[in-house]
Amino acid sequence: MFGYIAPVLSVLSDEQKQRYRSFYCGVCHALLKRHGQARRISLSNDMTFLAMLLSSLYEPETDSFASRCSVHPVKQHTFLSSPMIDFAADMNALLFYYKCVDQRMDDRSLRGKAGESLFRKPLEKLRKDWPLQTEDVEKALSSLWEEEKRPDPVPDMLCNLSGEMLGSVFVPFPEDPWSGVLRSLGAGLGRFIYWMDAWEDFDADRKKSRFNPLTRYRDRADYEDFCRETLELLIAEAVEYFEVLPLEQDLDILRNILYSGVWQRYTLITEKAKRKEEAHAE
Repeated sequence: MFGYIAPVLSVLSDEQKQRYRSFYCGVCHALLKRHGQARRISLSNDMTFLAMLLSSLYEPETDSFASRCSVHPVKQHTFLSSPMIDFAADMNALLFYYKCVDQRMDDRSLRGKAGESLFRKPLEKLRKDWPLQTEDVEKALSSLWEEEKRPDPVPDMLCNLSGEMLGSVFVPFPEDPWSGVLRSLGAGLGRFIYWMDAWEDFDADRKKSRFNPLTRYRDRADYEDFCRETLELLIAEAVEYFEVLPLEQDLDILRNILYSGVWQRYTLITEKAKRKEEAHAE
């Protein structure tokens, strides 16, 4: 659920890196302000992207601050604060809670249980503050988990439910004219993330006898090409909706994330596998 929507920092200018970090730190401070120190462990690049995206679209009044914190105790760092950053922090907490629930359900993870317990109180507040988003996330994930229990679930349906889940948190204002495009963008990213996560976790899931939606495809001779082409199709759908939005602010950073950043883990894994294969061949 987390970890794929991040920028390729090496190709950003120093100014762009600082701009992105000011949003990242902004979401972190919003988590502290709204949910307490301990919940900052949930901080993700994924919801930093959402904060930057919504800020670019809605251009809310934004304040800039400089401070030290436990992560940066020596040097002051700049962070931003706005209603859209607060919304992204809340959605970060919401998704992290259900990530922990999923971990606990998968393999009785102690980390999952601890995270679920830690974020149970914030969840009660989120249900009051964002009832539509919370209800949509819970409904989509409940259906997803039920489908995963079936003898032979259909991966496309699972991807779509994951898309519904993420699409809901991309919409702060359901009545806004851009809500449909934002929901479709989030849904596209949700489908991409679900497939990418399944592809990345396949070997670990098989070793631990856990469910993986790609099991039905693993014996295909073109399995790797099939997975890559599917991922390309899914991210292309998300990008198509992204390009419809009237964005100007931070557009280069947002495009960096969607066109390149989302592929970083895939590239790292495939290159590592290639080097391993070459080493065995020598």
